[in-house]
Amino acid sequence: MNEPTERPDDDPGAPAPDPGSGMLRVFGRQLKRFRVRAGLERSEFGARLGYSTSTIAAYEQGRRVPPPRFIDQADDLLDAGEVLKEMKEEVARAQYPAFFRDAAKLEAEAVELHVYATQVTPGLLQTVECARAVFGMWRPLLKEEIIEQRIAARLARQEIFTRRPHPHLTFVIEEAALHKRLGGNQVWRGQLEHVLLISQSRNVEIQVMPLDREEHAGLAGPFTLMELKDGRWIAYAEVQSDSRLHTERAKVRELEATYGSLRAQALTPWDSQALIEKLLGER
Repeated sequence: MNEPTERPDDDPGAPAPDPGSGMLRVFGRQLKRFRVRAGLERSEFGARLGYSTSTIAAYEQGRRVPPPRFIDQADDLLDAGEVLKEMKEEVARAQYPAFFRDAAKLEAEAVELHVYATQVTPGLLQTVECARAVFGMWRPLLKEEIIEQRIAARLARQEIFTRRPHPHLTFVIEEAALHKRLGGNQVWRGQLEHVLLISQSRNVEIQVMPLDREEHAGLAGPFTLMELKDGRWIAYAEVQSDSRLHTERAKVRELEATYGSLRAQALTPWDSQALIEKLLGER
């Protein structure tokens, strides 16, 4: 199935999704160079691959992130000698906010991932509707095309659940985050049902930190722990779009200990499912 084409009312003069990233513009210039070399107009090139002329223009001008499937097709059709394909990984990274790009790359390589979330259901567990509500509330306001780009990027991250071999994934989520009816009741209910569905996976454990706990090890804020294929452990922390990757062993070990305490203080996975089901039963 072809990727959806741009809407007719898309602004062809819109700025690049992230002015700080030159990768999309570099890819776009290379794409245009190979297309011109092949003697193809944008309309003909797009028609052969199933994309609109405006979409091809957006890719060449660095205003939209081309999907991996398009890059593979374009490289083959234009006989680009895998020049475009070699840029695929960096192009994919460009769809994320600058502060999250390095973490997204590591997350995709992780064999273990452990997430402590405080404000909202973690992005890896969000439905499309919830993600759209979250990005729609972002301040300063995001352009519609950026919102769609961020949603697509969030969904791409969720491929971790179907990756083989399966990584080990655990989540500790503050109960308060589950009470927030972002996007309205229907979106909220769909989000809780999705969390329950994901919790049924054998390689996933989801725990809720209840509101009534008298001891709490996570008061310093949310973070993520990742084990990579080479055995290294990395920690990621983010607040107000400022982020940091921790590789120093002392800091990572400190957060590992914190996460261990959080899991011990939170409800068991079974009791967490029961709490979510109880929330769903409320009106």
